[in-house]
Amino acid sequence: MTTIDKAPTVQSQRAGTGTRGTRILGTLTIVSMVWLIAFGLGFSPADRDQQEAVRIMYVHVPTIWIAYLAFVVTAVASGFYLFKKSLGWDRLAGASAEVGTVFVALTLIVGALWGRLTWGVFWQWDARLTTTALLFVTYVGYLAVRRLGGTHEQRARRSAVIGLLAVLLIPLVHWSVRLWRSLHQEATVLDPDGDIDMDGLMLFSLFVGVIAFTLFYVWLMLHRTRVMAMEDMMEDRGLDEALASRRREAAMPDSEEN
Repeated sequence: MTTIDKAPTVQSQRAGTGTRGTRILGTLTIVSMVWLIAFGLGFSPADRDQQEAVRIMYVHVPTIWIAYLAFVVTAVASGFYLFKKSLGWDRLAGASAEVGTVFVALTLIVGALWGRLTWGVFWQWDARLTTTALLFVTYVGYLAVRRLGGTHEQRARRSAVIGLLAVLLIPLVHWSVRLWRSLHQEATVLDPDGDIDMDGLMLFSLFVGVIAFTLFYVWLMLHRTRVMAMEDMMEDRGLDEALASRRREAAMPDSEEN
């Protein structure tokens, strides 16, 4: 019979997945988000060409960069699982992928709104847009694979392999603007040519956005990882109870069964 961790008590279930650390992190996230709103909508100037529409950048750029971060964390955690065989790494990979997929979805939605304001349409089969959509679909598939049947170890092994392969799409998405003719503008801050032409307040507001969304990502990932640990524990307890019940039935005399 497989040894499992002790099930959460009623008191721990009522307490949820929060800790003092996550509460502090949540507070910092709220403060930074308010700071972002203040600078993004108030202090930061309008763009010379895009006017007020440029303010969408303070959400659009951080969301895709945090998605990149989330998927890299998924790949690294997947590699550590294959090396260490610890389910904690698998849960970290899964939680990060879930959060990253949400951030990619936000990137596509916000990008469509920005495209409507600047290009006149919500969607174009542009290289950057198409590869980003492919990235989203790939990680939706990764999450679907995690839901397939089998033991926790089987789930972890197949998910780890896909997680290591899926991350290879990130360079394709990032460099798609240079590889193909694209409507999407090239990188402004991380321009390899070093040609940065951005107002100081705009650059600072973008930096605040990256910090705010990074804190939000870490907060979400910590909570989701703990929820996944509780789900695995409940599944293990349910399996052990089912096996114990079956053994009791097998040990019963035929007369008692009839």
